[in-house]
Amino acid sequence: MAKPRYSFNPQSLTFTEEQRSRKDKAWLVVRYVLAFVIISAISYLVFPFVIDTPEVRKLKRENQKLVENFDHINRRVDNLRLVLEDLQHRDDNIYRTIFEAEPVPTTVRNVGMGGVDRYEQLEQMENGQLIIETSQKLDALAQKAYIQSRSFDEIIALAQRKEELVRCVPAIMPISDRNLTRMASSFGMRIHPFYKVLKMHTGMDFTAPTGTEIYATGDGEVCRVEQQQRGYGHNVMIDHGFGYKSLYAHMSKINVRPGQKVKRGQVIGLVGNTGTSVAPHLHYEVRINDQPVDPVNYYYNDLTPEQYDRMIELASMPTQSFD
Repeated sequence: MAKPRYSFNPQSLTFTEEQRSRKDKAWLVVRYVLAFVIISAISYLVFPFVIDTPEVRKLKRENQKLVENFDHINRRVDNLRLVLEDLQHRDDNIYRTIFEAEPVPTTVRNVGMGGVDRYEQLEQMENGQLIIETSQKLDALAQKAYIQSRSFDEIIALAQRKEELVRCVPAIMPISDRNLTRMASSFGMRIHPFYKVLKMHTGMDFTAPTGTEIYATGDGEVCRVEQQQRGYGHNVMIDHGFGYKSLYAHMSKINVRPGQKVKRGQVIGLVGNTGTSVAPHLHYEVRINDQPVDPVNYYYNDLTPEQYDRMIELASMPTQSFD
C-alpha cells in the first residue's frame, strides 16, 4: 500500500493529506512497472558478463579439464612418435639389414594423408586449433604405424624364406681354389690390360687352364647366355632371386641354357679365353639390385676363417685385371 502524501497549507499553517486521483495512481503503477522492467533487462544483459552462473562455471571447469586432457594426450602422442621412430630405425638398420632388404624410403614413411578440408569442420569449434593439431599428430602417427606394420609383414615373409635365401646367396668360389693361388685381380680400380689406365674392375679374375670347371655359386635360374667376340665373350648370368645375380665371363664352353634352374656347386661351363681377355681366366661378378659389389665378401661357405683372411689380404693388393 502506497504511503499518503501531505502538503503544507501556509494559511492554516497545517499539513493536509493530498488526495490522489486514479490517473496519478495509474501513472505511479506504470512507473514502478517500467522501473522493474528496466532493472530486469539490465540485470539480464549485464550480469552474465560480470557474474558466472552455476551452469557457466560448471562448463568452464569442464572446458579447462578438456584442455588439460588434450595437453596430456599430446604428450603421449609425442612419446609414441619417439617409440615409433626407434622402431623405424631398428627396422631399416637391423631387421632389414639382416635379411638384406632395402630400407623403406623416407618419402614412403612420411607420406601425408589427403584432404585439404579434412579439418575444416573443427575450425569453428572453441579450442579448434588445439583439436586440429592433435588430430593431425594422431593421423600422422596412424599412417606411420600402418607403414611400419607393412614393413614388418615383409620382414616376416623374408624370415619365412630365410632357408631359401641361404641357398640362393652366391656364397662359394666359382672355381676350385682352396689354396688361393688362382686369384689374379680383385674388385676395384685396376689397370686395364689393353689401355694401361686405371679403370673400375667390377668383379674378380681367377686364372685357370682352359677347360677348368665353373660352378654356380648359388641356387637360381639362368637369365642370360651370350656368345660374343668382344667384351665378356661367352658368358652366363644367373638370377638367384632376392636381388642377387652372378656373372661368369670368358668361358670356353657353356653347359646351361636360358631359363634353366641350377643348384649351388653345379657345373655351368668351362674356363676359357673368349672376348676381351689376355689369358685363360674366369671373370666373376656378384650384383645386388643390378649394382656390382665386391665378390670377396661372399666367399663364406667354402673357406676357413684363415683362408678368408688370406683372400681379403690378396684382394687388397694392386694388380692388373685380365679383361
